[in-house]
Amino acid sequence: MKHLVGYITTGFPDKNFTADLALALSQNGVDSIELGVPFSDPVADGPVIELANHKALDLGFKFKDLLEVSEQVAKKADILWMGYFNLFYQYGMENLLQKAKALGVSGMIVPDLPHEEALAYKEIFKANHVANITFVAPTDSPERIKEIVQDSQKFIYLVAYAGITGSGQAEDLQGIITSIKEQTSTPVYVGFGVNEKTAKEKVEGADGVIVGSAFIQILLDDALSKSQKIENCSALAREIKEKINS
Repeated sequence: MKHLVGYITTGFPDKNFTADLALALSQNGVDSIELGVPFSDPVADGPVIELANHKALDLGFKFKDLLEVSEQVAKKADILWMGYFNLFYQYGMENLLQKAKALGVSGMIVPDLPHEEALAYKEIFKANHVANITFVAPTDSPERIKEIVQDSQKFIYLVAYAGITGSGQAEDLQGIITSIKEQTSTPVYVGFGVNEKTAKEKVEGADGVIVGSAFIQILLDDALSKSQKIENCSALAREIKEKINS
């Protein structure tokens, strides 16, 4: 069964909604939930997720909201934190990872923490049984891939192309997926540009997909009520999960 990871922006439109949406997604085909931590300059994210980040911050998001949402949902769903390193560093990595362990958070996705710098925190992640998700890009050489995936945990985040999330660019990923699988048995999930139209193609040869902007587009639709947003996101999750496993 191929896995579906879903990204949602924590605190948009509010933390209680985020908790309700996370649980709904987990009941409708999403295997792991990325709780995105709003940041003023989300460099890896496209305009859709960037807008949701800014709206969450304008609505008063605080880091403690992430912890409170996680406390509500991490015992009932597989939760990861996705955010930029400065936010986590300010909290203190040792304290943060201890908190993640206590809450039941299974991993962290930090797109602006390079492999070499992440090595400094390897033992803290390991001690707290929290995975630091490894990124691989199509531009990485076989030698680079071998180096960065050797200690990979939970899954490898394969960036579908060199760019930002939410783009519709296409990339032939079969060669890079083969290169990764020659070096590790850790599952490979494809992210960036994955939606209900592209998911079946993107998952070919991989073990799962990561979907963000497609969910956030629904959350940004002011014509929908909160319950309609949850219903539409749940329907989208079911559709994508069915497509990647058909």
